[in-house]
Amino acid sequence: MERHGSSGRVRAGTGVLPGPHPACKATTMSKAFTKETDGDDGGDDLHDEEQPQGLPPGAKNYMTPRGHQRMRDELQQLARVERPKVVETVSWAAGNGDRSENGDYIYGKKRLREIDRRIRFLTKRLEIAQVVDPAQQKNRDQVFFGATVTYEDFRGAERTVTIVGIDEADLDQGQVSWISPIARALLKAREGDAVELRTPAGPETIEVIEIRYPGDDEGTAAGARR
Repeated sequence: MERHGSSGRVRAGTGVLPGPHPACKATTMSKAFTKETDGDDGGDDLHDEEQPQGLPPGAKNYMTPRGHQRMRDELQQLARVERPKVVETVSWAAGNGDRSENGDYIYGKKRLREIDRRIRFLTKRLEIAQVVDPAQQKNRDQVFFGATVTYEDFRGAERTVTIVGIDEADLDQGQVSWISPIARALLKAREGDAVELRTPAGPETIEVIEIRYPGDDEGTAAGARR
């Protein structure tokens, strides 16, 4: 594997995310939002969906400004636009005869439960959010929260990921949670470092090719590598 830096050291993918740097879904809905429930009260799904899932005990819910704003926008859309419309539909349908055979009423009540569940989830996540602006990161030669990292795996294939909050992670877009194995492996690494990624098949060594943060341009990144 060709080295692109000087240190070439292997470091296990463990460690704790450092504190926030100075500063500071109306998009795709989660599966939990669209999940259908049979009972009127939502059962245990309501309780489970409200919990801060995925966070290590005592950890803060780190989030980029963009991800934080997306969640705020979704919450506002649901609370101020969608919910009032559904309540109006349910109220209208309730006056149209037998509710047990009223499709508009039944669907409206189910939709209302879904919206209320999602509102509770978003509210709780935003309450514990710790917004970290990666554009304000001064130590740009190492991997921290918000970094976009290009690395080479043991097969020689290059991959690029951006380290974001657990509520922002989207593998299809190359966005990985800061508590994911790949993010933990890359944490604090520098360009040219070889680090150990722990996988179900066993440890693999990957090499950091490039580190970027918002505000960096290609010229700056290329100059840093040279």
